Amino acid sequence: MADTGNRLRKQLESANFDPQNYVKHLSQQSDGDRDLQEHRQKIQTLADETAQNLKKNVYKNYRQFIETAKEISYLESEMYQLSHILTEQKSIMESITQSLLSTDKDETAKEMLAAFPKETEEVKQRTLTTLLEKVEGCKNIMETPGRYLVYNGDLFEYDVDHMAQIQKVHAFLMNDCLLIATWLPNRRGAVKYMYNALYDLESFAIVNVKDNPPMKDMFKILMFPESRIFQAENSKIKKEWLEILDETKKNKVVKEKHKKEEEVPNSPVRTEVSNNPFDEEETVESEEVVDLSMEWIQELPEDLDVCIAQRDFEGAVDLLDKLNEYLKEQPVSQRVKELRGKVDERVRQLTEVLVFELSPDRSLRGGPKATRRAVSQLIRLGQSTKACELFLKNRAAAVQTAVRQLRIEGATLLYIHKLCNIFFTSLLETAKEFETDFAGNNGCYSAFVVWSRSAMKMFVDAFSKQVFDSKESLSTAAECVKVAKEHCKQLSEIGLDLTFTLQSLLVKDIKAALQSYKEIIIEATKHRNSEEMWRRMNLMTPEALAKLKDEMRACGMGNFEQYTGDDCWVNLSYTVVAFTKQMMGFLEEGLKLYFPELHMVLLESLREVILEALQHVDYSLRCEQDAEKKAFILKNASFLHETVLPEVEKRFEEGVGKPAKQLQDLRKSSRPMRVNPDSTMSLV
Repeated sequence: MADTGNRLRKQLESANFDPQNYVKHLSQQSDGDRDLQEHRQKIQTLADETAQNLKKNVYKNYRQFIETAKEISYLESEMYQLSHILTEQKSIMESITQSLLSTDKDETAKEMLAAFPKETEEVKQRTLTTLLEKVEGCKNIMETPGRYLVYNGDLFEYDVDHMAQIQKVHAFLMNDCLLIATWLPNRRGAVKYMYNALYDLESFAIVNVKDNPPMKDMFKILMFPESRIFQAENSKIKKEWLEILDETKKNKVVKEKHKKEEEVPNSPVRTEVSNNPFDEEETVESEEVVDLSMEWIQELPEDLDVCIAQRDFEGAVDLLDKLNEYLKEQPVSQRVKELRGKVDERVRQLTEVLVFELSPDRSLRGGPKATRRAVSQLIRLGQSTKACELFLKNRAAAVQTAVRQLRIEGATLLYIHKLCNIFFTSLLETAKEFETDFAGNNGCYSAFVVWSRSAMKMFVDAFSKQVFDSKESLSTAAECVKVAKEHCKQLSEIGLDLTFTLQSLLVKDIKAALQSYKEIIIEATKHRNSEEMWRRMNLMTPEALAKLKDEMRACGMGNFEQYTGDDCWVNLSYTVVAFTKQMMGFLEEGLKLYFPELHMVLLESLREVILEALQHVDYSLRCEQDAEKKAFILKNASFLHETVLPEVEKRFEEGVGKPAKQLQDLRKSSRPMRVNPDSTMSLV
């Protein structure tokens, strides 16, 4: 048997094992089902043994598996660190190479310009004039003196959003601007292109677009808030465009810097003698020159463009703070005004980007903390009012979206628990984030209070729609309002009390619910009164009697035992007992919904319900002729007057904090007489 198992194992483990041929051969050799069953049993036994051996090997080598996994993790970490180091070294080497190449290029260019300055510029201007003759609509381009061609070539423009090819263009890079011309489908003589756009070199930033096949060899020109994407013919041409654009922008900055430095010693000095004593002060002021030749100031507009393009909002604001700090003690000159004009345009662009970051159209995930970055930078820019407005609009949209996405399913109370948890948690987080972001802006807190009230109105609309508009029972409505009040009290930990706002928004719906339930009780009481036979209750079983005792004890009827006997009879009518339970239930639910604005509504509702029962008892006493039944009716009246009404007054005073004078007057005016044949109960 063991030899057979070993042969079978070797046969199955062989490299040339073919399952189909094996099964075919086995079916041909077997005599019947019995042989196949036996062979199946052998294979099953072999499978069990293999599984058992595998488990043993796993347990045996378990520690080795763990150690191997740790080694692999360590190796992965080291490889990641090594990759990071290599990347840093590569970037350093590239920057060194680029700096060396740019130095060589600058020296070569200076030598060439020194050798052939006039000829080179004249040739470039002639070349530009010749090329621009092929562009329709740009006759005024050459009116600017000193403008010449640096580089030109064909490009393909792509849509920024969908990355679809739009058109073929021809770009002309000049020493101070970039001209974009589109190809004409129907050429007219020497004219090949149509004027499309002209950009000053200081008005845009160049961003390299990483290759993502089939989209490759692309670069982006950012003119905030717009941008355009162009594709070169190959990577070499793309590299040339990027290098020449960057070099041309730098050359323009250096040229303007030298020009301004040359203007400083040649500034006109007043030589005329004047009798005006104020002329001397003006001369001194005109001679005061602000040093704007520092490299960081010269490159500030372009650095701001790069920071905005890279979403480095903190870096952009830091640069602005640095400039403001430098210019704070400096006199205002024409050059300072020009610099301020360029910087103010970047500030406007930065503000637009930050405003877009806070707009409700953006993703609302991340909670209030996700807005902190944009809000803090707007505050640093001196726009705390706008930051406050946008922050609150963003949070209002987030809260509204969260409430709208809440699924209405299951019991109403469960939905209200979820609704309150979402809304009040969001409100609490928003308040804490607001306090963090606007800690030094006390004037913004009033806006937050107004926003909180509007947010509470939105919450109450959703709350009332589910609780009151759906005609839920008063007990369910009371539990829901209780849950909302408890969540509202949690806001007091941050000094925000919206309980009064919640109550004032709910008062109309709660008042309608109380009056509606009052009408239901009155109608039910009238229906029972119409069928009243003034008979004792027979509960049939001791269990039913015990249950009724517990219910009446819960309603506060402590002396109910005196109205029951050893058997299952109760010396009260079914109508009075049912009214008592319903009346006390209404009182309990009304107290859960109570707040001062509802005092008279609840009090009058209780009075009308009680009056309905007392009037029925009084009417029955007047109409009943049977002395025995009259005594039974008077006993029920005594129960209402001496047990039920005092308990209602007691619970109302405990829940409200002041006595119910109307209920006391009602009880005094309906005091029953002692039992005699002509007993009645007078009602005023």
